[in-house]
Amino acid sequence: MLKKIKSFLLKKNKKKLVCLTAYSKNIAKIIDKYCDLVLVGDSMANVLYGMKNTHEITLNNIIQHSISVKKGIYKSLLVVDMPKNTYVNIKQAKKNAKLVVKKTKCDAVKIESNSKNYAIIKALVKIKIPVMGHIGYTPQFKKKFKVEGRNIIEAKRLIKEAILIEKAGAFSIILECITPKVAKEITKILKIPTIGIGSSLNCDGQILVTDDILGLSGFYPKFVKRYANLNTIIEKAAKKYSKEIKTEVFPSKKNFLYGK
Repeated sequence: MLKKIKSFLLKKNKKKLVCLTAYSKNIAKIIDKYCDLVLVGDSMANVLYGMKNTHEITLNNIIQHSISVKKGIYKSLLVVDMPKNTYVNIKQAKKNAKLVVKKTKCDAVKIESNSKNYAIIKALVKIKIPVMGHIGYTPQFKKKFKVEGRNIIEAKRLIKEAILIEKAGAFSIILECITPKVAKEITKILKIPTIGIGSSLNCDGQILVTDDILGLSGFYPKFVKRYANLNTIIEKAAKKYSKEIKTEVFPSKKNFLYGK
């Protein structure tokens, strides 16, 4: 087992795990100091590429951004999302996951659950590719957003799903938009860490999209807290830059590279 993953596992029930997304070296280098895990998420489809959902992001997109992120990672566990339709069957999943690990040097890949792909997780773990699971609201497989676990049937399904993902060999699992009660039960049952997003404090850790907490994405559901408003800061800088060019304040002599 990789040292980083072993260290990650040992933190369950001892300290809260801090997780964020990154799509570039510059952001990764900053957040790496404070994170246990950095995810190159398929959320880049919405955040960076302006797509309506995560379905059209390609494996090549993910790989290129992951290569950049890896350059900024020193201590965090680096996990890369497997895009939709890149792990439809075991053969395809092995081929694409191997490519991702080879090209990006990541520590693990993440696979969304469709309540059927446990064998794929098991197959990847068998060839020594660590896998992070993902249940609840899974954007690759569900068209409509809703909180899950509100009734007994849903709760039992989610708990069973989480247990089967752990049995398949996943080292951790994301619980997205699951009721606090069910998230607490899953966290209690599983030996692997649970990472919540919109699933309450009852998880072993939390993950959010970095662009959301920085006020850059324009996406602010209830479960997101903005810790900065970079939209305003960037706009002010661009406005000042524009004004200084038009009034010939910039570039000044001190900005010249040579001569007079």
